[in-house]
Amino acid sequence: MPELPEVETIRGQLAPHLSGRRIEALEVLDPRWCDPAPPGEVADAVRGRTIETVRRRGKYLVLALEQEVALVMHLRMTGTLLLVSEAEDRSGRPHLRVRLRLGGDGHRLLFCDPRRFGTGIVLLGDEALERYFAQRLGVEPLGPDFTAEALRELAAGRRAPVKAFLLTQERIAGVGNIYADEALFRARIHPLRAVGTLRRAQLAALRDAVVETLEAGIDARGATIDDFRHADGARGSFQDRFLVHRREGEPCPRCATPVRKLRAAGRGTYVCERCQPRPRLRRPAAR
Repeated sequence: MPELPEVETIRGQLAPHLSGRRIEALEVLDPRWCDPAPPGEVADAVRGRTIETVRRRGKYLVLALEQEVALVMHLRMTGTLLLVSEAEDRSGRPHLRVRLRLGGDGHRLLFCDPRRFGTGIVLLGDEALERYFAQRLGVEPLGPDFTAEALRELAAGRRAPVKAFLLTQERIAGVGNIYADEALFRARIHPLRAVGTLRRAQLAALRDAVVETLEAGIDARGATIDDFRHADGARGSFQDRFLVHRREGEPCPRCATPVRKLRAAGRGTYVCERCQPRPRLRRPAAR
């Protein structure tokens, strides 16, 4: 958290305000944000450059600057990007790690992060940006390459639980704990089911459920459970539309069976085990 819908929400809010604006200065207040790169080098690399576009790849937000320079940020668990006026910035912000001063009307982009897991990196050249993401991210689930057949090829022969598979960013970029739970419920697949055992029709249903869930999250402008905020400080509302996530003990919206909480992929996971039948344990082969 934040996941793809939250980052896409922020991207959509920031793009009209940042595109075409000049970066007057980047102040790194917490060196851990850009470690191991020295804060001064990061600041020098972006100072004076114009922001051409604001993009998203998986859970990463990318400020594409002139001359193929990219400032790539990841909010991790508790990061927030706030667009504020100079006057609002003077009031002080808790957990402020980075301040980006923009030309024109003096607005600032603030990176706040209570747990200090969020990161920033500057990449020089489009090829360097492509390599960076190729090493870390798989298919974009809202892009044209995320088809049922592509999902079947990714899943073939894999014994990992489908929940763990969905959370692996090197396979599918941007899906996190919330949206994996919701997508698996929509597809009627138990999170502990080995992904390589899913039938073709189930994989097609899962592909559609992932897309539907992510689009619903974007429509609700993300989910605010703890720290996530919009660029103006407002909260998302997808948490009000959860079907199973964080609804332990409440009735399933389909069959009224109480929603269970279990552990899958090391994460708290919510499931209706009537709508999402638990996989059967294989009996040991007889000698």
